[in-house]
Amino acid sequence: MDILRFITAGSVDDGKSTLIGRLLHDSKSIMIDQLKAIEKQSKNMEEGEIDLALLTDGLRAEREQGITIDVAYKYFSTPTRKFIIADAPGHIQYTRNMVTGASNSDLAIILIDAENGVVEQTKRHSIIAFLLGIKHIVVTVNKMDLVNYSEEVYTKIVSDYEKAAALIGIKKVTFIPISAKKGDNIVDRSQKLVWYKGETLLQYLENVKLDEDIDLENPRFPVQFVIRPQTEELRDYRGYAGKIISGIYRKNDKITVLPSGVESRIRKIEVASVEQEEAFAPQSVVLHLESDVDISRGDMIVNSGKLPQVGQDFEVVLCWMSNQSLVPGNKYLLQIGSRRVKSVVKTIEYKIDVNTMVKEPSPEQGGLNDLVRVKIKTASPIAFDSFTKLKVNGCAILIDETSNSTVAACMIQ
Repeated sequence: MDILRFITAGSVDDGKSTLIGRLLHDSKSIMIDQLKAIEKQSKNMEEGEIDLALLTDGLRAEREQGITIDVAYKYFSTPTRKFIIADAPGHIQYTRNMVTGASNSDLAIILIDAENGVVEQTKRHSIIAFLLGIKHIVVTVNKMDLVNYSEEVYTKIVSDYEKAAALIGIKKVTFIPISAKKGDNIVDRSQKLVWYKGETLLQYLENVKLDEDIDLENPRFPVQFVIRPQTEELRDYRGYAGKIISGIYRKNDKITVLPSGVESRIRKIEVASVEQEEAFAPQSVVLHLESDVDISRGDMIVNSGKLPQVGQDFEVVLCWMSNQSLVPGNKYLLQIGSRRVKSVVKTIEYKIDVNTMVKEPSPEQGGLNDLVRVKIKTASPIAFDSFTKLKVNGCAILIDETSNSTVAACMIQ
């Protein structure tokens, strides 16, 4: 059974937390004692109703303000698939939280309030989802009960969003009319939306194909551990353990170790301690090579016929996540996969207005939640791909050396 990771995003009060609560409630994924506790805490609700948003708005500040502040993760499953949900904040000042939640998501649900239509935050979140390479975007037009389940209102919103998506560059969008509060088209098909002929939200989430999202053409294997038991039974054992992030590896494949460039061949592949003829993403494996090669954590084993880029100078688009400004000349640790190297931000090329995609050239510094394109130089070479070509080997983070906190999420260009 595979796992679908998705994020919900939209403006404040569009109903993100209620939608997730409805999915959990109607899919029978809530414990009885948890449900009773939510029923007691529900206020100003009609008799027999509960405030489903309380299932995700777990912080006291969130409950008091009636908004989502932190990224809340929830888990549930159906007989078809397992799900991990990231509920992202809608406020503009929490853009970094949405980037965090979206960075590991396969799918984005963009909520639109049927009464308000497409607004600035709708475009903002759609741009972020596009920049982060999320391939599956679902637009749920929520609160259809407040517009009397009007097909005309829904059609107008679909048209408005399609125009905005075309300007951003989003090519494929799925639209679903729903009411998270009433449960229309969430798990069960609504009798009040008979003019809608598509799938319910849960049906779509269960059926969306993810296999095509895994790149099997470009083998990339970041080494996490070098296994040397050095026991009497395993005196000569030397294995390189990690997770294949893309591609397929087979016995006798010619490989190159990066960044050193040393070549060898695969002698043996172990998956869960069982020898296999081949292994593929996203399996965790142990590779054995024909020759003794100097390999350590952070090195990458790749197919010699399909090499990534190797270098110390490159450009990234990053989302700045620190209260301290990003200034050219600042030094950070850059981590890509299991490799961590010292780096310096050389220049800030431009800032991206995430509401319009307009580029503001050569700002002096970057601030919290800013999306900027910068030039970076690392102290030693790294192996990387462009984010648009291979997302799993084109994303990195910057780490403050003093506080050890993550200050930026990076997309290598």
